[in-house]
Amino acid sequence: VIIFLGILNVLLLAGLIALGVHCEFSSSCLKYGKTQIDADRGMVVMTDKNSSAFFLSGSCWSKLGSVPLKHVSVGPAGIWGVDQQNKYYVSETDFTGLELKQVDAGGQGQVVGVAKGDTIHCLTANKASSIKEIINWTSGIAGFLIYISCAPTGCWGVNAQQSIFFTVNSCLRALSPGNWIQVDGEAVNVEVGSDGNVFVVNRLGLLYERTGISDQVPQGTGWKKIEMSVKIKHASYDLGYMWLVTEEGFIVKCTK
Repeated sequence: VIIFLGILNVLLLAGLIALGVHCEFSSSCLKYGKTQIDADRGMVVMTDKNSSAFFLSGSCWSKLGSVPLKHVSVGPAGIWGVDQQNKYYVSETDFTGLELKQVDAGGQGQVVGVAKGDTIHCLTANKASSIKEIINWTSGIAGFLIYISCAPTGCWGVNAQQSIFFTVNSCLRALSPGNWIQVDGEAVNVEVGSDGNVFVVNRLGLLYERTGISDQVPQGTGWKKIEMSVKIKHASYDLGYMWLVTEEGFIVKCTK
């Protein structure tokens, strides 16, 4: 089995390089079974199919506490996660009252998440940094999403119909339906890096980067396909590195 996986690694990596993307498989410590990854300001976290969470320490992955998580996010607000029962956690402390299936900590100190009914919720920066206020989520944000990701430049989301949306990066401004702009294209998840780079993965496992993003047009103008020789399940971007989880559950680190 070990020999087979080693050969598979070589073949996959050769294919990625042949397509002009400079990639390497991340860490010889953990090989496969990954489901989701998130990176922000030099820290990288991920989850696997057993709901174990890890963080990248040097060239190897280390266990991130003992709480089983299906989704984990890192950002200015710290490390947040969601378990299989949709409880959300901050530094291994669980909070009740709101069930979230996905959470993102990549904004300007605020935290956003989507609940089981695809409703959107937000914690302002001051609430996210206060244990006493951490259960007081802003609810009733316009729209329905299955996935949301934020950065200082704005928030991006995907709904159950795989439509893509953008809004300004503010809990309060997002309360207005008019602030969500539908963007062309389809995706099953979206991630925006701390520097504003946006990547989506569609249902076919294809990876795209948003182009034309500027101060004048923060939602960008188009999509550029990133040619990969394998299908992608999830992507994250930080400090010039693109972190990918392949459909087979391998983690790949790339530079463009």
